[in-house]
Amino acid sequence: MSDVHDRSPRPVWPALVVASALTLICAVIAGVAASAAGAELTRGPTTEELRRASAEEVARRWRLWPAGRIFPETLAYTAEQGGEEQADRVGISTDTRCETAVDQALRKPLVRAGCRAVLRATYLDALQGVVVTMGVAVFPDEATALKAKAAVPQTGKASPGLRALAFSGTVSERFTSRVRQAASVRQAGPYVVLTTAGQADGRPAQAVGEQRPGMFAFAPDMAERLLAVLSRPRMPDCAAVEEWRC
Repeated sequence: MSDVHDRSPRPVWPALVVASALTLICAVIAGVAASAAGAELTRGPTTEELRRASAEEVARRWRLWPAGRIFPETLAYTAEQGGEEQADRVGISTDTRCETAVDQALRKPLVRAGCRAVLRATYLDALQGVVVTMGVAVFPDEATALKAKAAVPQTGKASPGLRALAFSGTVSERFTSRVRQAASVRQAGPYVVLTTAGQADGRPAQAVGEQRPGMFAFAPDMAERLLAVLSRPRMPDCAAVEEWRC
């Protein structure tokens, strides 16, 4: 009886099982990754993302809002005698350069802090005796705005400070740098609001005998009200892609 040797291939089941298992594992991993990617794409924004989107929207307002929205035709303030009055807008400057909006001594500190623009407008009080120029200085963020605010003297003196903005043919036309008598500075978010005020009759500050700081005390109130609107956060609407970046 002859020996018969089985020359058929040896079973390969173990290799097939391993290969199948690896294929299954890869498929599971791919499925999990796809699921995670899908979840990332479809999930709603986090609280931090909403906060960041809100801050970015506030920081873009100086470019997106019309000038008349930043500087409304009338701006409320509390009068020296008490009660609420309305200041009337005289005009808005088309020059937004940082270096032309402030006195020489403040130019470098503001530019060094990252000043992007200074938007200016001039208002007249309800009695038409006091002229106020307001300047919205724009910075990249709150930290740089705080740095800029710290560089501005907060003594109430007009110089160095915001330059007066006069409009020919109006009651403000005599409001020059020599006429400035008071100043203020306020900050919120990426914005610093500077004010400078003087008398509409063009009386130089040096010619004023008795100082009346209360006469100009409403200017900081105007600045705070303007700043409250400009820097107020809004709840992001991610569907409005032109306005929000969520």
